Amino acid sequence: MAIQYNIPAITDRPLRLAVLISGGGTTLANFLGKKQAGLLDVEIPVVIASKSNCAGVERSRTWGLNCVVVSRKDFVSTQAMSTHIFDLCRAANVDLVTLAGYLNLIDVPADFRYRVINIHPSLIPAFSGPGYYGHHVHEGVVKRGCKISGCTVHFADNEYDHGPIILQQSVTLTGEESAEDVARKVFTAECEAYPLAIQLYKGGKLKVMDQRVIIS
Repeated sequence: MAIQYNIPAITDRPLRLAVLISGGGTTLANFLGKKQAGLLDVEIPVVIASKSNCAGVERSRTWGLNCVVVSRKDFVSTQAMSTHIFDLCRAANVDLVTLAGYLNLIDVPADFRYRVINIHPSLIPAFSGPGYYGHHVHEGVVKRGCKISGCTVHFADNEYDHGPIILQQSVTLTGEESAEDVARKVFTAECEAYPLAIQLYKGGKLKVMDQRVIIS
């Protein structure tokens, strides 16, 4: 018998997000823009950055957000770092953890199963897994001469770019694009796909059956 899990709807208030970043915070900026436009019903009580010198830290604080730096080098293990991260999430009463260009592997505890989602800049399983992040993904797409690429939003587990796929959005390529061109096209798709996945989560529209996500 298939193992089934129904994501409960949260309809009486905004969804509380933790946003984990490692770079400039462009995905976070997109969330805030969608929220301001009335297209994303969320609040962001905590932003967690993997390093103090990433541009997203200063940008988050400029936007009035609580940003905490949690550096892997300050912990003896990935598990210890992850424990601290999820303690911060519990203290902030977050409903959903969003990995927004976050590059560290984390251990997802049992109480956050199906409460952590990630976006990857390719159509998983293509160009995914260890070593495939950021420009490395788009360079791989260009080198292979792919005619489509895109992005994947998925539930995160304890492996890179693994866990049930929520949705994917493709972009068409001619084969003449540079890696930078592909990145721009894919990021445009990300800006629509990630907020949509969050809204589906909030509305209780997602059902997980084994490794498949069914959207109702």
